[in-house]
Amino acid sequence: MEIRMDFLDWLDHDTSMKILRCLEDPADLVRVSSVSRSWRHFVIANGLCKQLCLRMFPHFLRVECVIEPSCDIEKASEVGCSKFVEWETLKREHKVYAFLVQGCMSFPFGKCILDAISASSTDNFPEESIRNTVQQGGPIESRASYWSSKGQRDAAVPETLVYKLVADICVITEINIQPFKAYFQRGSPIYSAISVRFHMGHPIHPMDDPLGEPLDDSADDKFIWTYSSPEFPMAQESSLQNFRLPEPVLCIGGILQIELLGRVQRQEMDGLFYICVAQVQVKGRPLSPAFGVEMLGPSGKFILKAESCNPPNLPDEDSSYHGGHLHGRVDWEQIMNVLRGEGDFEYDWNSEDEVDDELAF
Repeated sequence: MEIRMDFLDWLDHDTSMKILRCLEDPADLVRVSSVSRSWRHFVIANGLCKQLCLRMFPHFLRVECVIEPSCDIEKASEVGCSKFVEWETLKREHKVYAFLVQGCMSFPFGKCILDAISASSTDNFPEESIRNTVQQGGPIESRASYWSSKGQRDAAVPETLVYKLVADICVITEINIQPFKAYFQRGSPIYSAISVRFHMGHPIHPMDDPLGEPLDDSADDKFIWTYSSPEFPMAQESSLQNFRLPEPVLCIGGILQIELLGRVQRQEMDGLFYICVAQVQVKGRPLSPAFGVEMLGPSGKFILKAESCNPPNLPDEDSSYHGGHLHGRVDWEQIMNVLRGEGDFEYDWNSEDEVDDELAF
């Protein structure tokens, strides 16, 4: 008769944790938690899904608490046991963080700008408004469409553009910027910046009308930046230039600032230096409507809201780059049923992820 054993019963706690921390796919942790009641208890009690999420996206360290508006947990007074409430909290975090980290890697990838908020300066408003940089298509009403800064005698004076993203929580992987080529001026000069840097963060106070008319404003007193990118050189070319971040960035609060550093082109008419931008794209993975956030003042801490356990429709094309490699196609419905506690996870060991029989306990 074949002898089988449970290594969690034979190994000490620290060794078991070290082994299970080697798993880098939340779906694998869900599979582990479905092996047996003892394994499920070990994964949940030690917050392994939460730990994985925090290792991959440290910004989640600022989560004050996790809530599910639709959760139906009995009040502690009704059950008469604080341990019950603690266990329900651990189970909720297990489910939410497992879904969250999977969403950060594999929710649909696309454009993430909702609208323009402000520019540090605008030369001719509203004809040369920042809003022109997010509009699709070519020239507007037979005229060029672009944003232009005010002219400066000092080529070192920077400019900033601020945008509202499509969700308050997004995983951003790249930003594309197209400098404007003034084909109506002699020599068709290109008004690019020397370099560019990106900041992401959240409003200090709730925004009254984020989709109102964009303003000329530096915005530094209205937002808290929780991420700043390295400085990227910008070419003096009118093509859409790609700036890929060193690693996927979690933007909590849904605000992006583009900092344009240094001026290249002097306008012949007045001898002043300008920066002009024709188009801006921000690409990544919005995590709404599955997740939302509620900022808790200037501290940067926030409440993570698990609004839904239903993932958005995945695109037909493989978007495995852009921020996170998928460690295999995951059956979302099957995974979420396990996280909800509805049935067992039936994994096909004869698939391409087949393991050696000697590893089966």
